[in-house]
Amino acid sequence: MKDIKVVQYGCGKMSKYIMRYVREKGGIVVGAIDSNPEIIGHDIAEIIECEETGITITSNEEAEELLQEVNPDIVIVTTMSLIEDVKEALLLCAKLGISAITTCEEAFYPMNSNPGITREIDELAKKNNCTITGSGYQDAYWGNLITTLVGTSAHVTKIKGSSSYNVEDYGIALAEAHGAGLTLEEFEEKIAKNDNISEEERQSQIESGTFMPSYMWNVNGWLCDKLGLHVLKQTQKCVPMTHTQDIHSDTLQMDIKAGMATGMSAIVTTETEEGITLETECIGKVYADTDCDRNVWTIVGEPETTMVIERPQTVELTCATIINRIPDVLRSDAGFIPTSQMGELDYLK
Repeated sequence: MKDIKVVQYGCGKMSKYIMRYVREKGGIVVGAIDSNPEIIGHDIAEIIECEETGITITSNEEAEELLQEVNPDIVIVTTMSLIEDVKEALLLCAKLGISAITTCEEAFYPMNSNPGITREIDELAKKNNCTITGSGYQDAYWGNLITTLVGTSAHVTKIKGSSSYNVEDYGIALAEAHGAGLTLEEFEEKIAKNDNISEEERQSQIESGTFMPSYMWNVNGWLCDKLGLHVLKQTQKCVPMTHTQDIHSDTLQMDIKAGMATGMSAIVTTETEEGITLETECIGKVYADTDCDRNVWTIVGEPETTMVIERPQTVELTCATIINRIPDVLRSDAGFIPTSQMGELDYLK
């Protein structure tokens, strides 16, 4: 990581840790980009909470000019959760021949949810000899740790996982994508009904780039790719989460009334040619006082093995994973390359 030049694209909650970790590992933050007029022109020191750096935040409109000027080794994109929403940033990097890594959850394995955009980014990145990928918390805790457990099994019939996280930690876009703050009727209309469709309709949405995947949709694709499994069928169902008392959301700047959606549980089921079923659930919601992050995975077979991680610091783990993946990205083949094809995570000293 020493002397690797980094541009931070998106200066929200995640960037505080990412830019600090880059500097602590010997990397150099040479630029930062955001759309928020309240922070544009400000020194990144205000986000990192350090001494003045001389690096000020540039507006999205001037992103291309900045990237050409500072010529970074890699861009870290921490803005939105859907590949459609980070497409502009990733295509800009691919156009300029600059590698990029993003926390965008769909970008973890977007070829099974939006192959059109993925191909577009892949072709431009190959043309200009750079690598684009998605990583974060799921790279380890929904990915490599799980495939390692499978590797300790004699026989496997099912991979079952559940992970919960507080949408308050990730900003307004993620909270809204989980339906937080909606009435149950609004949740049904805006989120749940999208999954009440036939396989043919879902495939049509995937091909047209209009499908809305839950996080585990892409995780299951990543796991199958890493394990060499061939998908026969994949479905998802989104269910609203509620609470018996009002909960205040700082991110949404509202009180979520009792009985309204605080977020959702998304369950993805994948059937494979090899007879292994993946049944995975992510629960993202505005937490009540008694809630906490939890990650539980069971490998069903011989032997049956369960891994439980209580109270993982999901934000910090996401950011540290991004930093530790950077050397893999820089030595990878050109194109859109999922981390399932980059080997195991290593610790950057």
